[in-house]
Amino acid sequence: MGGVGAGAAAVAPAPEPAAPASVGVQAVRQGNVTVDGATLRYTVSGSGSPLVLLHGWPQTSWAWHEVLPTLARQHTVITFDLPGLGASTVPAGGYDKATTARRIRQAVNQLGFTQVALLGHDLGAMVAYNYARDFPTEVSRIGVVESPLPGFGLENFYGVSWHFLFNASPAPIPERIMDNEDVPTYLGMLFDRTQHPEAIDRSVYHRAYSDPAKRTAGYEYYRALKADAADNQAQAQAKRLTMPVLAMGAQAVFGPAVAASYQQVAADVRTVVAPDTGHWIPEENPDFFSACALLFFGPATGTPASPDLTGCAP
Repeated sequence: MGGVGAGAAAVAPAPEPAAPASVGVQAVRQGNVTVDGATLRYTVSGSGSPLVLLHGWPQTSWAWHEVLPTLARQHTVITFDLPGLGASTVPAGGYDKATTARRIRQAVNQLGFTQVALLGHDLGAMVAYNYARDFPTEVSRIGVVESPLPGFGLENFYGVSWHFLFNASPAPIPERIMDNEDVPTYLGMLFDRTQHPEAIDRSVYHRAYSDPAKRTAGYEYYRALKADAADNQAQAQAKRLTMPVLAMGAQAVFGPAVAASYQQVAADVRTVVAPDTGHWIPEENPDFFSACALLFFGPATGTPASPDLTGCAP
């Protein structure tokens, strides 16, 4: 598994800032939960219907720190560092999104939740889809942000940024090219190529990926994309999503392509294009993101306050 094994799993988690749940809201609880092959760092904040937030690469659950206080006013918000990333431990395998979804579900269940809504960004959106696909009776609604689905359009964007194929290169190619001192340059390239680069709390992510084992875990998620695509294509029609799907793309990046992808695998897809933002919507335009999420995951009587929010209607 590209250098990720039992030895890597023993690596201590990289130092993390205060958990997102401690930013502006009281953290109900935070800690670690053990699932098959890994231990996941979690936070639970707020009150109301449960909403699980799943971050992408190259981030951690800190990606939600700007929107979590607002979401926690109406929801019990559960965040995780994905297996192998952030303060979660590095599993020896299982970086395909179906396995990752099963691990997240195990953690959700162990925390006492059996019926949840899901909101994922980037790789987290792919995991959220597999969770909803494989456990549909346990998911009320799903939000997918800034990622078409493997097998249904993501591949068309591999030429947009070279990081897709670099990260997916066989081990140990990226491992030997990317040293600790290269992390700010590499991640900085990604964060600089966005609408509001000043909004990204990049030092947190630089620190989180300063551990070679964490970087390899990130690469493994990309190395699994080909298998993810085959799995999605094989199961999409038999397991077509029936719950409402919020499909949000950034105005400067994926735009309506996210919805176009999910319309191939789901019956009820709402198209949303987030204005004035690049890929990192929860940090670049947290007000729009929060307003949209509260509307979509909120009461059925919610009404959009502006045309941009029309697709967010419950």
